Amino acid sequence: MARNIGSRYTATQILGRGSAGTVWLGEGPEGPVAVKLLRDDLAADQELVGRFVQERTALLGLDHPHVVAVRDLVVDGNDLALVMRLVRGTDLRTRLDRERRLAPEAAVAIVADVAEGLAAAHAAGVVHRDVKPENILLDMEGRVGPGGAHPALITDFGVAKLIDTPSRTKTTRIIGTPDYLAPEIVEGLPPRAAVDIYALATVLYELLAGFTPFGGGHPGAVLRRHVTETVVPLPGIPEELWQLLVQCLAKAPASRLRASELAARLHEVLPLLSGIPPLDVDEPGSEHPEDGAEHTAADGDPAGVGPESGEPRRRGVVPLVPGATPDSNRDTHTSMRVPAPDELAGGARGTARAPRAPGAPRPGSARHHKTAVRKRRITLGVGAGVLVVALGVGGWLATGDNGSPQDSKQTTRPAH
Repeated sequence: MARNIGSRYTATQILGRGSAGTVWLGEGPEGPVAVKLLRDDLAADQELVGRFVQERTALLGLDHPHVVAVRDLVVDGNDLALVMRLVRGTDLRTRLDRERRLAPEAAVAIVADVAEGLAAAHAAGVVHRDVKPENILLDMEGRVGPGGAHPALITDFGVAKLIDTPSRTKTTRIIGTPDYLAPEIVEGLPPRAAVDIYALATVLYELLAGFTPFGGGHPGAVLRRHVTETVVPLPGIPEELWQLLVQCLAKAPASRLRASELAARLHEVLPLLSGIPPLDVDEPGSEHPEDGAEHTAADGDPAGVGPESGEPRRRGVVPLVPGATPDSNRDTHTSMRVPAPDELAGGARGTARAPRAPGAPRPGSARHHKTAVRKRRITLGVGAGVLVVALGVGGWLATGDNGSPQDSKQTTRPAH
């Protein structure tokens, strides 16, 4: 069902839905475009509309091969929309869902492209604030690069900032996606360019490992890990690449590289990665059918956000807008209160993050508990067996050949 967006664009087909709005395939004066139409209740927020107009110049000025260009911003009656370049391909999350993890060369090539796009945005004074695989598009019509990677572009600039208006979020709230939130955001500090570097390094870790370094379980537990835990090394990658990851995942924003520096360093590392296969590591906390629910009271609820129904929730996913439900395109922002210092200092019980050998149970899981109980039973069984043998030997020593009791002194008397 086609609909007009302003006076210049026609939306013809829905490409995806998210908690903030709907993405349409559209037509404009210069050909096909993608139109992100924000929800009606957002369009009715005059404060948000005002900010939308204020951001127009900055967003329209972002012109880089690795940024999905914003062509226009439409404010027309009940319509509030971003008109963007149409990228024919898929998002990085879809590829990860299909392949689980990428070969290091392809992963680094994709992240280097995104770093270049972020460098251009940061130079223009624009911080993305929600870098994640869902917001990285792969241009399937572009030239294939190192490791068979298609050109990567970062999209959805401005959406998190537009939604983060004082009327919708307070200074004690967090806007972002839990798995990719920098520690300073969790601690309530204003977002600077360094938050994008932290999030992009998290994406790189996820592309290599198949899981994020601090994700898993309740969003509150994820936030704690960002602040309190150290990233666990990944086996099988060159030391130069690992040191880059460590630096960009530093807790202190000033310790991280700038986007332009990260892009340059990644290009330097690329030749070392040729031919390295995808890593073979198992996700910490990966579920097994017999594990049952692992993240309950042990993870705590410092952020005050929990599932409102009996349906399982994807890791770290809560809606950007209250009342919305994340769906197929995983527009997975979150609005949560900032955990108090004592909550952050407590750590996350039962959420060990060290990669495990494939098939090994996670410490604290139900399967780990069963294994431990089984081991204890074996140990007790062996101990009981030894005790029975000992008692039997003692009884044999304390009786004669005919079974009658003997003087214990005779049993210990040395032979002549």
